[in-house]
Amino acid sequence: MRAATTVEAAALGSWSRQADFVREAEKLGLDVCWVAEAWGSDAPSALGFYAARTERMLLGSGVMQIGTRTPVALAQTAITLSNLSGGRFLLGLGPSGPQVMEGLHGVPFARPLARMRETVEIVRQAVAGGKISYSGSEFGIPLPGGEAVPMRLSLRAEHPVPVYLAALSPAMLRLTGQVADGWLGTSFVPEGAAEAYFAPLDEGLAAAGRERAGFDVCQGAEVAFARDEEALAAMVAGRKKELAFSLGGMGSASTNFYNRAYSRQGWADVAAEVRRRWQAGDRDGAAGLVTDEMVLATTLIGTEDMVRRRLRVWRDAGVDTVRLYPAGETLDDRLDTLGRAIELVHETRGPSSGSRRAAPGTEASG
Repeated sequence: MRAATTVEAAALGSWSRQADFVREAEKLGLDVCWVAEAWGSDAPSALGFYAARTERMLLGSGVMQIGTRTPVALAQTAITLSNLSGGRFLLGLGPSGPQVMEGLHGVPFARPLARMRETVEIVRQAVAGGKISYSGSEFGIPLPGGEAVPMRLSLRAEHPVPVYLAALSPAMLRLTGQVADGWLGTSFVPEGAAEAYFAPLDEGLAAAGRERAGFDVCQGAEVAFARDEEALAAMVAGRKKELAFSLGGMGSASTNFYNRAYSRQGWADVAAEVRRRWQAGDRDGAAGLVTDEMVLATTLIGTEDMVRRRLRVWRDAGVDTVRLYPAGETLDDRLDTLGRAIELVHETRGPSSGSRRAAPGTEASG
């Protein structure tokens, strides 16, 4: 398995501190660094900043939101970052949700599946270097009814640009299998992943005449190491309100993909009640409904032996890249946690992962 992490630009208080974290993470052996966008800093600016300060590891947009940029603008950004990083760039795309798309950007969230499919098709056409001509339900290039003729980008892609999609719903997972090189997932429970996630993903792969070999399954979770059972209990208790926010506060009043993901993995009743209480303003009550099992099943929290065993379960379930969110109050604390976790991830490489072909972007990482 490969070890990855996700950073939010300037999340540690300053750009320089975040850059220090990224550089040190590379020295610790990190394979991939994803840069989040959400409703904070844009991802491409930070990715260019980090590309200039790293040498080996892959860098990915985790994720850029479709709908806030045209597909060709996404392709221009991807080619630029790929070329300037020497082929170390991975293009991660996601549909986001109605609150961010409509509430922040003022663009419709409707028809995310069609918009995602057409975006990927146009990006691949642009990266291939030919004239860009597309007629779909969401995009028409050149603009229909205008005077323009098809154009090609003057910038040429010097390296392949692997495309990853952030997906939680069955329909988006099927599309991911059909058109992408990798899947960026979250809210992952390996024991329930076969039905909740891999069944639709594999349907998409089969529809495209592909298998999971060479396709990168990248899953993320918080990682934290507890000294003993007492420390572990305190850690788990501290995470319950964060999970309650994901189940109740993410998305809009009618759309919460995290809530649906937990519901499909066996917690439908709890997830629904957590959301109801959170929306009603009872945040403590919502957090009180979150069980220890829900926290531990979707994180890598525990003693070192617990985390080691859990990583083996993830590997055997089909995970190729583990996206680590290291706990810690300070930069040094987070790096210490990340370093320990990277060692365990690399230690977990075994027959399940070794028998598969290299994941997208592996060649660029050296």
